[in-house]
Amino acid sequence: MPRQPRLDAPNVLHHVMVRGIERRAVFRDDADRADFVGRLAALAEAGAFTVYAWALLPNHAHLLVRTGNRPLPRSMRSLLTGYAGAFNRRHRRAGHLFQNRYRSIVVEEEPYLLELVRYLHLNPIRAKVVSGLRALDRYHWTGHSALVGTVARPWQETPTILSQFASSRRRAIRAYHAFVAAGLPVGRRPDLQGGGLVRSLGGWAAVRALRRGREAYQGDERVLGSSVFVNQLQRTLMDQLTPPRATLSLDALVACVCRHVGTTPAALAAGGRPRQASRARAGIAYLWTAVLGYPGRPLASVLGIRPQNVYRAATQGRAMAEEWEAVLKKC
Repeated sequence: MPRQPRLDAPNVLHHVMVRGIERRAVFRDDADRADFVGRLAALAEAGAFTVYAWALLPNHAHLLVRTGNRPLPRSMRSLLTGYAGAFNRRHRRAGHLFQNRYRSIVVEEEPYLLELVRYLHLNPIRAKVVSGLRALDRYHWTGHSALVGTVARPWQETPTILSQFASSRRRAIRAYHAFVAAGLPVGRRPDLQGGGLVRSLGGWAAVRALRRGREAYQGDERVLGSSVFVNQLQRTLMDQLTPPRATLSLDALVACVCRHVGTTPAALAAGGRPRQASRARAGIAYLWTAVLGYPGRPLASVLGIRPQNVYRAATQGRAMAEEWEAVLKKC
């Protein structure tokens, strides 16, 4: 079955999961964990997304984030590609680190935000990485310690979560802590893994029974929320994602940018570093990957550069983002 496109838009809440290839460890030591958290913090501070909850386990990680000023795929590519490269260099290994692509589930904020904050932060206890709630309070590698105030994480959005419990910070921390403690006996929560009403109403059998009635309940593995929420996402988010991709081909983008800088597509493909060609490569790479959201590898032959240099060119293009986005509007 082909993969469905990701659901994404500004200000959307996502539960993101990444796993090691063949269930191997992606965090071997605290240096690895600190590197990953540092990259996550940098993205949060840059406004790429807002981080509400996170947990690092030996062979996987969970994030609960709200998208900000850039698409989630772009932020996750930056986080995971940068981390994997550093991990491989540090441990003298080669090859893929993560299993397939990361999984992201769009979350309906009410009633799932606090449930997911608790569920994600209890992962180290369920996995027996820490011995109990008291140890979790001081564990550096989840967002729980920031919420209870034992580890400073200024980039993590703690006020939004704590304000759900009380207006006073001290009372809010106490109430949050009690809320997390109440989740300890519950164990795994398949109903928090996505699927719209498919999960929350008891699986596909329950949904089939409901569909025999008058209402057509929707289920989508990319969504955790009610049928109304699923339908709303299908109508709005996919409509937002489709037009740019449907109306502009790669050939048209390349021709448009080349005209703007005064070069030709043939000059790009031939390689070499004339100033106009370098500018065009940067603009095309930035628009194609960061703005339109396409993968960068197919650009390599078109731009006359190595695949690993496509995202470097996109980074150079980002420095003149306003110019290139204005060009895109004219294409």
